[in-house]
Amino acid sequence: MILACNNISKAFVEHVVLSKVSFHIEEKEKAAIVGINGAGKSTLLKIIVGELAPDEGSVTLAKGKTLGYLAQHQSLTSHNSIYHELLEVKKDILLLEEKIREAEQQMHTLSGSTLDELMENYTRMTHEFELKNGYAYKSEISGVLKGLGFSEDEFDKEISALSGGQKTRVALGKLLLSKPDVILLDEPTNHLDMSSIAWLESFLLNYDGSVIIVAHDRYFLDRVVTKVVELDHTEASTFSGNYTAYAEKKAMLRDALMHQYLNQQREIKHQEAVIEKLRSFNREKSIKRAESREKLLNKMEVMDKPITHTRQMNIRLEPRVTSGNDVLAVTDLEKSYGSLTLFRQVSFDVKRGERIAIIGNNGTGKTTILKLINHLLEPDKGEIRLGAKVHVGYYDQEHQVLHMEKTLFEEISDTYPTLTNTEIRNVLAAFLFTNDDVFKRIGDLSGGERGRVSLAKLMLSESNFLILDEPTNHLDIESKEILEDALNQYEGTVLYVSHDRYFINRTATRILELTNQTLINYIGNYDYYLEKKEEMTKLYSSQASSTSVSDSPDSTSKSEWLEKKEEQAKLRKRQNDLARTEAEIHKLETRNEEIDNLLILEEIYTNPPELIKLNQEKTDLTKKLEELYEQWEELAE
Repeated sequence: MILACNNISKAFVEHVVLSKVSFHIEEKEKAAIVGINGAGKSTLLKIIVGELAPDEGSVTLAKGKTLGYLAQHQSLTSHNSIYHELLEVKKDILLLEEKIREAEQQMHTLSGSTLDELMENYTRMTHEFELKNGYAYKSEISGVLKGLGFSEDEFDKEISALSGGQKTRVALGKLLLSKPDVILLDEPTNHLDMSSIAWLESFLLNYDGSVIIVAHDRYFLDRVVTKVVELDHTEASTFSGNYTAYAEKKAMLRDALMHQYLNQQREIKHQEAVIEKLRSFNREKSIKRAESREKLLNKMEVMDKPITHTRQMNIRLEPRVTSGNDVLAVTDLEKSYGSLTLFRQVSFDVKRGERIAIIGNNGTGKTTILKLINHLLEPDKGEIRLGAKVHVGYYDQEHQVLHMEKTLFEEISDTYPTLTNTEIRNVLAAFLFTNDDVFKRIGDLSGGERGRVSLAKLMLSESNFLILDEPTNHLDIESKEILEDALNQYEGTVLYVSHDRYFINRTATRILELTNQTLINYIGNYDYYLEKKEEMTKLYSSQASSTSVSDSPDSTSKSEWLEKKEEQAKLRKRQNDLARTEAEIHKLETRNEEIDNLLILEEIYTNPPELIKLNQEKTDLTKKLEELYEQWEELAE
C-alpha cells in the first residue's frame, strides 16, 4: 500500500461534502474517483495533496514516496518558453551534466591520487546520469510535448502568451516528466484532442508509479484504471475493474437493494394487515398471536430506502415531422482562412436515421463544417443541400444561440411564444432549473448550466435533424448517459462533433474522420474506427497523393489534364464502391450473428423446416460475404 485515506470528512459551513471516506491505493495501481458534479472529487484530491485540511480523518503516504498533482485550472506564469519550462524539471540532470563536463576538463590537469579520486567520482556521476536517463532527456521532453499536442515550432512559445488550455498541457507535461510515485490528475483530458488522449492513456498504462484520476472521460477511464472509488451522497464505495465494470456492478447493486427494500416493505405491510385482522377477531388466542407477530415485527431491522438521484435531466427528443430519406448532401466543400486550408473537396451524404460523428484533431475544421451546414459561415467552394422536410436543430458548444442578457424564462418564452408559463416552468424543471432559478440571467450561468438550457431549446424545437457541437462538454457522467439514451431512441437524424469517445461509441452509427484536409468514412462506432483506422488511412493517403495535382488545364496539356480528370473520377468511384461494400459487409455480418443466435434456440433446432431454412440462409450469406471480402480487398488495393 502506497497511499491510504482514513475516515476523511469535510464540510463547508453546514454543507457536508465528505463523510468518513476511506480507501487505499496499492503501488503501481491506477484508480479513478467518480461521482456527480459537486460530489467532492476535487475536494478529496486537494485533501490528499495537503491543499485543504480535513475536518476529520487522515491521509497516509508511504515513507519516502512523493505526490504529484495536476489541478483542473492552472495559473502558470513564466517568461520561459514551453521547452525550457519542461527543462526546469530536469535541473538535477543538467547540474549533474555540468559537473561531469567540469570533471572531464580537470582530468587533463591532474595526476596521481587526486586523479584517481576524480576518476572514481566521475564514474559514480556518469552512472547516476545514466540511471536518470540523462542521455535521452532532450528526446524525452520532446516526446512528451509532441504527445500532448505541441508541434516543434511551438516549443519556443513563451508561457505567458499561452491560452489556459495550453498552460494546463504544459503543467501536465511537467508533472509527467517529474515522475512522482503517485500522480493525481483532475480532469486531465479536458484540453487534449483524441490523439493526445490516446498518448496519455499509453503513458499512464506504462507508468511505473500509482495514478489517481478524476475524469468524466469514460473511455479514458475504461482504458486506464483497474479500481473505481465512487463518491455518492458524501460516502465512498470501492469497486474493482474499469469504469464499465463499475457501472454494471453499481446498477446491479442498486437494483438488488431496491428489490430487497420493496420486498421488506411488502412483508411489513402484510404483517401489519395480519396483526390488525387478528386483533379484530377479539379472541384471547388471536390477540396473543397478534402480539407475538408484533414483537417479531418490532425486532426486524428495517432498511432505509436506497438513495436515488432524483434530480436528473429529462430529455425527450421527438421530431414533429419525418424527413425524406436524403437528409443532407455536401459536395466538394472547401474552406480556408488566409494561407491556412482547413479542408478541400469534402463530399458526404447523410441519410435519415443515421447518427454520424465527425472526429479529428483540434484545429482541423470540424466545427467549421457544422457552421457551414448551418449557414453561419460561407464556404469558399462547394454545395450544401438539405433534403425534403428537413428541420434542423443546432446545439453550439459556445452557446452563441443563447442571449446572454435574457433570463432563462425569457429565453424559452421568446423562442416559443405559444408555451404557457406553466409549460415553460415544467420544461426548465426537466433540465434542473426550479423556483427562482428560472429568473437567472443566461450570462450568469456556468458552462454546464448553459449547456442544459441549449438542450432544453433543442428538445422544444422538435427538429428531425440535430446538429450538435460537443454536446457532452460540461455534463457530468449521469447527464451524458441520459443524453446518450435520448439520442439512441431519437427517430430523426444526428450529425455531431465530439471528443468523447465513450459517447461516440454508444451513439454513432458512422464516423467521419477529418484528417489531411479530407474526410475518411467508417461505417461503425468508435471501436470499429480504431480497428480499421490504419488500413483506411493508408488507402486514403495513397488516393490523396494521386489527386494532389492541379485540376487546371493551364498547368499541362489538354490530353494530360483530361486523363487526370478521368483518373480522379475513377478514384472517387472506387471510394464510393468501397463505402458501399463496407456497408453491405456490415449488414450481412450482423445478419450472420443473428442467425447464429437463433440456431441455439430450442424452438429453432427442434423445428427442422425452420432449421433448414436458416442453415441455407447462413450458407448463402457466407458465400456472399466471401465474395464481398474479395471485392473489398480489390478495392482497397
